[in-house]
Amino acid sequence: MVLILTRSQFRRKEECRVSRGSPELTAARREEIIAACAKLNETRSFREITIKEIGEATTFTRTSIYNYFETKEEIFLALLQKEYELWVEAMNAEMAKRATMTRSELAQTLARTLTDRPRLLRLLSMNLYDMEASSRPERLAEFKVAFGASLDTVACMVEKYAPEMGEAARRQFLYSFFPFIYGIYPYTSVSEKQKLAMEQAGIPYAYQSAYDLTCTCLNKLLEVPQ
Repeated sequence: MVLILTRSQFRRKEECRVSRGSPELTAARREEIIAACAKLNETRSFREITIKEIGEATTFTRTSIYNYFETKEEIFLALLQKEYELWVEAMNAEMAKRATMTRSELAQTLARTLTDRPRLLRLLSMNLYDMEASSRPERLAEFKVAFGASLDTVACMVEKYAPEMGEAARRQFLYSFFPFIYGIYPYTSVSEKQKLAMEQAGIPYAYQSAYDLTCTCLNKLLEVPQ
């Protein structure tokens, strides 16, 4: 019996075969999926975006997205991983440029490299617990490597530019600063609906930019004299 495949069936079969045999193609396809997710996320929330829409925004067949990611959460986790990697690159670039900084300059530099990545801040405001729970262990491990690199790089900056801080103080700094960054986006990106609700509840709202808020926190954690 001769099995005749339709063009779309052949394309799916060929994509599956090539994706398994070509690390370069696999990496390129993953990047395309992540980029499609990022583009959709510019105007729509995680809840509104479907894996079908992400797949349809790529140049290959929609169903082959499952060769690379099993869930929407895995795609968003990979996008967050990429944002952490870009933040690490920015911090390393700053350290390569400057041999010394005051603590105030360190606070400003850290604040700028972080808040220059609004997508990172927006993704951090999502429910990371559910994203991690809905991702395979290998995908989660890849993400944790990028997260760990950001911890290590911030620690390296503090050690380089504030060497008088001891190890215990640096550890306390890290585990105060990193939980703080999860709240930057929701605090500084308040909608008109939220402002109205706060007004009706009698809660005053004073706008601060993400940079100003982050810089204030860093100055406090680094004990910069005011």
